[in-house]
Amino acid sequence: MSTQSTAGIDDAGTTDHPSRSDGFVRGASEVIGGPLGDHAVALDRPAGREGRFWTAARIVLALVCLTLALHWVQKSPCQDGAWQNNIQYTRMCYTDVLALYYAEGLNEGKVPYADHPVEYPVLTGYFMGALGLPVHALGADHPGINQGQWFYNLNALVLSALAVATVAVILNLRRRRPWDAAMFALAPALLLTATVNWDLLAVGLSAVGLLAWARARPDLSGALPAALAGVLIGLGGAAKMWPLFILGPILVLAVRAGRVWAALLSVITAAVTVVLVNLPVAIPYRESWGRFFELNTTRPIDWGTLWYIGRYLDGKVSPDQGPFDWLKANIPTLNWVSYLLFGLACLGVAALALLAPRRPRLAQLAFLVVAAFLIFSKVWSQQFVLWLLPLAVLARPRWGAFLVWQFAEVCYFAAFYGELLGTATSRPVFPEGVFVLAASLRLITVAVLCGFVIRDVMRPERDVVRHIYADDPDGGVLDGSPDAPWYVRWRARSSTGSAAAEPAPA
Repeated sequence: MSTQSTAGIDDAGTTDHPSRSDGFVRGASEVIGGPLGDHAVALDRPAGREGRFWTAARIVLALVCLTLALHWVQKSPCQDGAWQNNIQYTRMCYTDVLALYYAEGLNEGKVPYADHPVEYPVLTGYFMGALGLPVHALGADHPGINQGQWFYNLNALVLSALAVATVAVILNLRRRRPWDAAMFALAPALLLTATVNWDLLAVGLSAVGLLAWARARPDLSGALPAALAGVLIGLGGAAKMWPLFILGPILVLAVRAGRVWAALLSVITAAVTVVLVNLPVAIPYRESWGRFFELNTTRPIDWGTLWYIGRYLDGKVSPDQGPFDWLKANIPTLNWVSYLLFGLACLGVAALALLAPRRPRLAQLAFLVVAAFLIFSKVWSQQFVLWLLPLAVLARPRWGAFLVWQFAEVCYFAAFYGELLGTATSRPVFPEGVFVLAASLRLITVAVLCGFVIRDVMRPERDVVRHIYADDPDGGVLDGSPDAPWYVRWRARSSTGSAAAEPAPA
């Protein structure tokens, strides 16, 4: 192992210290005395060895609990539901969780889909009903309680538990890099958007699904974890569609490694799970079930998207109708253009997986696919940042670019609420260009992160995770597997006169 690869690893050669290995953290550590010394007692050593309670993992878990507590405080002005004088915008505390308790009829005891169409995939609807209907029943017996507040707080408790579980998964996947999980735990985007909607349900399920996949092994004993991964990712996809996109990178990487059986097992179990979860609603309440698909098909260009930025620029460049303005008026074409660009991006990620000198890590490709979906989608809600958070931490645990991205997300969050307030009062808070600038910064920083991940894939020696792990700690059956014989022969033929692909370590 090179000198570069061992920088930041403890004496046992197993644990990374960001104050040594990460340039941004190393520079910031000068404020408190500089990087961790060679003779310091490392917080990330097992508690029993040094008689310590505050190990790195426990500190990170405490930090995410603190972040979630601060999030609850930030949302507290809106919890009673008495949204007077646009307090939900001036305090930036709006949450769909509380608003939809009334809008979806849960306060009247309506069963999602059976009594009222729901605009979300079915598992999210089940989740809303599972928490909302008992609150309504309690309110019927105790008229004095604020049902909306009870519903929000119950959701906040469960969603926070899922966020903590996600941190626990990251810690489990990165036992030698426990401080990476602090990037998720301390993310400003988590503090601001954790309970804006139910996105943490899909985040938590997909994170545990990735952990199950990481436990799969090439022998028959790996079949159960691979199947479990498919079930959990399928459940995530039944809550918010995006976790299903993770299956694509799993399949492409498995093809390169010649481990297709495990990937197909996960894909099949995920598909079966999605079907089984949807059937109880899709058959008896087809119209209500189709509400989600209808809304996504007919929805126009939403705030903060690539298309919204383009429409704004159309108006600045030409007084006539520009291409983005035309797409706004032709939603079916917009849908196809969006799908086409996302499909091309997925093909590009697949090509990257096959052309990279070393098989990429799963988290790298998963991040690229989900990021591409957001970049080209006609909807990019403020809380969608939660989809990328765990994948960004696993794909590229570098604090500098991560914090720049988070700063852009905070700017967009503030600009978004300014835009909402201006719309509600018919008095713009700031010029439209300010909001477009904030949206552009968010898009650019995500694109830059994608560029860094692609660079790490094409130059694996720059991948800090590979500095301490031999191959892919999230790879499951792929971890440590050599490339398939067909792939080695293909690369040998296509790289005549150049260096052949570097095989994964056996």
